[in-house]
Amino acid sequence: MPVRRQLPRYADLKPLVRVRPPRLDPTRRRLESSFTVADLRVAARKRAPRAVFDYVDGAAEQEIGLRRAREAFSRVEFSPRVLRDVGTIDTTTTILGESASMPVILGPTGFTRMAHHEGERAVVRAAESAGVPYALSTMGTTSIEAFRDEAPLARHWFQLYLWNDRDASGELVERARKAGYDTLVLTVDTPVPGARLRDNHNGLTIPPSLTARTLLDMARHPAWWANVLTTEPLTFASLNSWNGTVAELVTHMFDPTAVARDVTWLREQWPGHLVVKGIQHPDDAKAVVDLGADGVVVSNHGGRQLDRAPVPLEILPDVVAAVGGRASVFVDTGVMSGADVVAAKAFGADAVVVGRAYMYGLMAGGEAGVTRMLDILRAEMERTLALMGVPRMDDLDPSRVRLRPA
Repeated sequence: MPVRRQLPRYADLKPLVRVRPPRLDPTRRRLESSFTVADLRVAARKRAPRAVFDYVDGAAEQEIGLRRAREAFSRVEFSPRVLRDVGTIDTTTTILGESASMPVILGPTGFTRMAHHEGERAVVRAAESAGVPYALSTMGTTSIEAFRDEAPLARHWFQLYLWNDRDASGELVERARKAGYDTLVLTVDTPVPGARLRDNHNGLTIPPSLTARTLLDMARHPAWWANVLTTEPLTFASLNSWNGTVAELVTHMFDPTAVARDVTWLREQWPGHLVVKGIQHPDDAKAVVDLGADGVVVSNHGGRQLDRAPVPLEILPDVVAAVGGRASVFVDTGVMSGADVVAAKAFGADAVVVGRAYMYGLMAGGEAGVTRMLDILRAEMERTLALMGVPRMDDLDPSRVRLRPA
């Protein structure tokens, strides 16, 4: 029998009509249509000038190390268990003795105000609201004191590079101590700058130069340039003024002769938690813990230093074993989702350090964009834990995860 057809009636259509009020705020529109960190990355690419986006998004040389790091997370296989009570999911954990809402640390990034005119101020406010630590970089664009004052209740960490001028390094450490920072992060994988070819091709300088190329880019990104040109000048808050590339600055300022005794020197200077970032071998992790480090970050600097360096997620279990519970173990590079955080936690990390993820949010929408990124990670963590049958983040262990062969 043929199907009988009729014209739809208004009463039938009315329940199907969903008219959303118009979103006049373009930032809100961008963020509401971003459901993953990858979506925020797309929004950031449209919002920021190419040189700025590439500075954040790029890595060293052929960028093999960064691709391998992200590919490693794609090989993670979870082991879910069913018929478990997951009515309530708890993502809280402890990071260096203090509670955090989730095992996430917002890592140090250089020249953050280039991504958004509020820079570290916007990020630290989002970190304070979310209840996670945030590390200010030596190469940051907000002073140690202003960073603290912007969000007094946040957990303030300071990241340090060892300079040729040890007295200047010591002065920064003392300023952080007086400002009440609780953790010092020593980065040790930058004896010389990595070859960040995207920056070279884009002719990126600090501060950005007004060339024919940048003037053309200005026409395509007027809002970004308006914010840059009408707010305080882009400078390194902890350094003297600089006109040149980041690589030239690293070569000029950083000490390629730093050795283990410098960690001992810093341990003597710093009364709070000391974390060493840039660990890429279990023996080095054990060595710095023997020297007094309270934590290590298994990191290849986001793939921005030595291309083809070890993949942090792959060597994480060996570092955890080498440390043997004597210090906290963190991991970075390639983290793009809450499921990645869950995987790292299951493999033994106490927390992950994210950089690009929140910078995409910052470029896409300032403080609201960073908050959106953190909300996305939290929602993905909660969903992943529930589907795995794990009610508490701290209940994860290596039996719940494995890396499939490459």
